[in-house]
Amino acid sequence: MKVNVYVTLKPGVLDPQGKAIHHALEGLGFGGVADVRAGRFIELEVADDVSDADLDAMCAKLLANMVIENYRIERA
Repeated sequence: MKVNVYVTLKPGVLDPQGKAIHHALEGLGFGGVADVRAGRFIELEVADDVSDADLDAMCAKLLANMVIENYRIERA
């Protein structure tokens, strides 16, 4: 089974990568972009019997830095 994990910075956490992307977009003439927040997308292939609790544990222990990041899990 495919599982998609989206990891994003928590609100209020500075995002230098997002700022750099925003600046580059403006430099390329894309002036309509108000803000950019960058994150990560992780695709996992897991056994069908892997529980939601196990997926949460994977994210909390390794895939996301719980101090500054949030995550969202989608079973595909």
